[in-house]
Amino acid sequence: MNLKSLPNFLLICLVLLVTSCSQPPVFIEHQTLSRIGDRPEWAAKDWNDEDWDERKAVLESGEVYWTRTPIDILKVSKPLHPYAIRPYIYGEYEVFWDGVMIGKNGNPGQEEALGPEGEMLTTFIIPSHLTEVGKHMLAIRSSIYYFPDHVGMSVDIANYDDLLTERLIETSYMHIFAGAFLIASIYFLFLFLSNKKEYPMLIFSISCFLFFVLNLAEFITTYVPIHYAYHHIRLETKAALMFGISFLIPLYFSMQFPYPKRKFSLLVYAGVLFFIFFIKHNFLDFTTRNMAISMWVFSFGIVVYAVYKRKKGASLVVMSLLLSLLINFVTSFNIGLFVGFSLILLGMFYLLSHRIKEQRLAYETSLVQSTRLRLELLKKNIQPHFLMNTLTSLIDWIEEAPKKGVLFIEALAKEFDLFNQIENQTLIPIVQEIELCRTHLEIMKYRKEINYSWEEEGIDIAQKIPPGILHTLLENGITHSLPLDDNSIKFKLVFESNNDYICYTFLTFAANENEKQEINNRKEGTGLKYIKARLTESYQEQWGLTSVPTNHGWKNTIKIYS
Repeated sequence: MNLKSLPNFLLICLVLLVTSCSQPPVFIEHQTLSRIGDRPEWAAKDWNDEDWDERKAVLESGEVYWTRTPIDILKVSKPLHPYAIRPYIYGEYEVFWDGVMIGKNGNPGQEEALGPEGEMLTTFIIPSHLTEVGKHMLAIRSSIYYFPDHVGMSVDIANYDDLLTERLIETSYMHIFAGAFLIASIYFLFLFLSNKKEYPMLIFSISCFLFFVLNLAEFITTYVPIHYAYHHIRLETKAALMFGISFLIPLYFSMQFPYPKRKFSLLVYAGVLFFIFFIKHNFLDFTTRNMAISMWVFSFGIVVYAVYKRKKGASLVVMSLLLSLLINFVTSFNIGLFVGFSLILLGMFYLLSHRIKEQRLAYETSLVQSTRLRLELLKKNIQPHFLMNTLTSLIDWIEEAPKKGVLFIEALAKEFDLFNQIENQTLIPIVQEIELCRTHLEIMKYRKEINYSWEEEGIDIAQKIPPGILHTLLENGITHSLPLDDNSIKFKLVFESNNDYICYTFLTFAANENEKQEINNRKEGTGLKYIKARLTESYQEQWGLTSVPTNHGWKNTIKIYS
């Protein structure tokens, strides 16, 4: 989706959510009364329950208890569209409407003997002759053998078709929505595997996947029958997923918008999440809600600081956080939670897409720069000054020692041939680069009449390297070094590797010119710019280059990270 159209899309979603939540009710639910015990006459509509308790029953295990809830029907049901009731109750139960049993879910009072039966969500049709406008009595006979401390009840009354299809439709839309985040999770995971230093991509991928699983855990009861004995596992799963998401989202923002004492604050925040997770662990809805609030507050603080520091993209993320807060105020907690998380993840996606765009532009710039510098380097090797000096030396050698003059010509031809082979390639075998360096030393040996020598250590012939970078270091060593007392200059290439990187160390054993001027030349010269452009072209940001003087001459180190 085009980011410019994102606000309009979110506004439409918000309007639809508010509209869907503003449907007029068909019933009014009054105070629920409860009592421990088991008498069949408690189901009657006119039973005197004045001595019943308004508080929730306090159970030990497996006792039968009753609840009675007066309900006013506000509108007569349409023909062929009867009303139905869907209780949200922990336990196994029987449902009575105006004294008539209209449904049974499990075996209340016999759970220990018969084992778990029934489902968490069950819908019962209310007989049409019992749904006239006016007062009615909903009585429920229940028992909670597995979780006696989770006594509570709420009910939905609507057309039977609506109760069956409403949650299915809601679930289908939410699963389509979550599927988009699953695809995003897989996509950014592959992006991370191709560039393992981009940890924000990994965190975003994991966050999207956890959001997808959280969606499944929330709506799985719609199409998978779950007994309340196993419902606690679902709630534990949701709480664990919320813990992961609530930590990863602020961690992601802290990586995109660094701030002082980041590690310390994240440790404190992790401690807060652990406290929330365990303080009232039996009340997992309380835990989930408070972790979501903590995540929002901590993330908002990070992003507001980024806005203060004028970081790119921070303002849009602040808008997504504020919009998620607004949606939580105007919708139910479950809908607000998922839509709010989705908005926050979209804000995270925007930051990541902006980062990828910057990396792509930098890469394209490096390609242009690499091409320009490659042409300049080639021009440098065939410029008139180089050719005139080489030809002058060649004439002298032909006149004084014809056989060596022929060898000089062969070395010169070989270097130009090698340049022609590698100039347009991105990576070449290391042995080919070494051969180019050795050939260049043969030419310079004839030109300057200095004893140049080449050594190598630990070379892995299977490795590849951008063309010309060692040759450029060699040229710098020849140009900016003076021979030792024995009229010699030695070059040595050392290769090392481990699980994190491979390293090329290029050593020059010679007498340096003025050290301060030498450092400036090597940092600003065309040669080092060419090397950096070539490394960026092949390895993006996964490389390092150092160039420093030593007691014996000069040391260049190239590290390529895995």
